[in-house]
Amino acid sequence: MPIPYESSLERDFLIRAEHFNCVFEIVPQPVKIPFIGMDGRRYTYTPDFLVYYKLGNHSPLDPPKPLLVEVKPEEDWRRHWREWLPKWKAARRFASERGWVFHINDESRIRDKAFENIQFLARYKRLEFAPEDIRAVLDSVREVGCPPIQYLLERHFMGAYRGVGISMLWHMIATRLLECDISQPLSDLIEVWVSDDE
Repeated sequence: MPIPYESSLERDFLIRAEHFNCVFEIVPQPVKIPFIGMDGRRYTYTPDFLVYYKLGNHSPLDPPKPLLVEVKPEEDWRRHWREWLPKWKAARRFASERGWVFHINDESRIRDKAFENIQFLARYKRLEFAPEDIRAVLDSVREVGCPPIQYLLERHFMGAYRGVGISMLWHMIATRLLECDISQPLSDLIEVWVSDDE
């Protein structure tokens, strides 16, 4: 079921977050936090999302901290910083008491190179390729460790098949059969590895 959002920036936050295998669950408008405003009156504040992470390589004794997130355009939070400070202080305290982290995410944290790459890869997500071709590439990656895309193209997709190979490798990254450092420019020099979830 799609996660509801209230703005294009929130939508982009979700697109970015949902790409990462480490994200376990995203809860929209997860809590109501009481706070005292600048005028001395009582209010409640509802952050936009709570992000839970998979244990991954973390110890069960030191799991990754859930992230309580407010998604706000930079122009808005800069203009209203003083006015909104009490609710954000309350959110930081509320999160800390529960072992969470609170962040305000604006365009600089959301619409970055990783987001640009995720958008680019989206067009390859629904493509279909022969399962035996995908298996052959996965076997090569496991054998080598972290080869660059260029190595896989030369090994499996020479000559006229290079275009098909590029599409298939982008598809494999888009569907997270292969992982890469998504914050780096996507080129045939980027290194890939087999997803832990594969």
